[in-house]
Amino acid sequence: MPEMRFVITWPDGEEETCYSPSLIIRDFFTEGESYPVADFVERSRQALTIASDRVAAKYGFACSAANDQLARIETAATPFLDQTDARVRCETFIL
Repeated sequence: MPEMRFVITWPDGEEETCYSPSLIIRDFFTEGESYPVADFVERSRQALTIASDRVAAKYGFACSAANDQLARIETAATPFLDQTDARVRCETFIL
């Protein structure tokens, strides 16, 4: 499966490189766009779940790296969830 990384910037300016075992991320995010934090988390949840399911379909087991990445995103997003103007920016995709 083609894996990819995507670089994001959190509302506090911290940049992070995230992992996906599938290119599905490109269906949920656009380079240069920013998303309200709750929307970013939900999009990440959907995309990484699909990615993990694709791994399971192909190899017979879910992708623990996708699940770990989702957990990291959910944890990192928590401090920003009550800030109505907080946004996460998708900087770029790395194939």
